[in-house]
Amino acid sequence: MKIKEMQKLLNAEILTKQGDLDKDVRSACGSDMMSDVLAYVKDQAVLLTGLVNMQVIRTAEMMDMVCVVFVRGKKPADEIIELAESKGIVVMSSQFRMYDACGILYSAGLRKGE
Repeated sequence: MKIKEMQKLLNAEILTKQGDLDKDVRSACGSDMMSDVLAYVKDQAVLLTGLVNMQVIRTAEMMDMVCVVFVRGKKPADEIIELAESKGIVVMSSQFRMYDACGILYSAGLRKGE
């Protein structure tokens, strides 16, 4: 699935000015605990979270993620978006709750890393 397809499925607003929306992603995870993402997540390309702080982008960078989706309509501060842009990470915001957003992506064929 391409990032732009995820954006349509989640009716999400793209918050970054730069980023490759044609990049393929094959897996995703949803968590508000970045320590769990660092400890348990392997080979995930997309992070869905309701946590809005710099650590989200730092975690995504460390895990080589290409996209962060903030759920429940949350929007990060400009400096968070700027950091994501500097790291080549696409950031978007969706009104869906995390459970629903994960379900939509799963139903569309996006699975956890194998």
